[in-house]
Amino acid sequence: MNREITQPRVCHGTFTIQLSATRRGARLARLLATERLRSWGLPLEDAELVVAELASNAALHGDVAGRDFRVGLTVHGDTLRIEVTDARGDVLPRLPGPDAPSMTGRGLLIVGALSALWGVQVGPFPRKTVWAEIALGGR
Repeated sequence: MNREITQPRVCHGTFTIQLSATRRGARLARLLATERLRSWGLPLEDAELVVAELASNAALHGDVAGRDFRVGLTVHGDTLRIEVTDARGDVLPRLPGPDAPSMTGRGLLIVGALSALWGVQVGPFPRKTVWAEIALGGR
């Protein structure tokens, strides 16, 4: 009797890459993270969007001349943790207010909707890390 395999190929894993804080670096972060998740046999859709948003924010708001940003993926059990670290610990992410322009500032709302948890860790100086955890239980 054939049974469908419901267990993931990877129950834990780590991936980290450092990229230039540019639009190209943000795009590359999304592509490389997606490929790593694919190689681990994990769902891509939500994670791809979260990585794209956090990397884009790091390139746009965390840019310091001569400094890069780092993307990290960690899988432990049925949780994927995405971390994006940049060199602007003095500029923390904010959710948009009710009178914010409708076409900007909505990315963190998407991150919040797709993640079980998300937050910001400041330090060590001058860095900050924006992280999000995605539940993988529904594979």
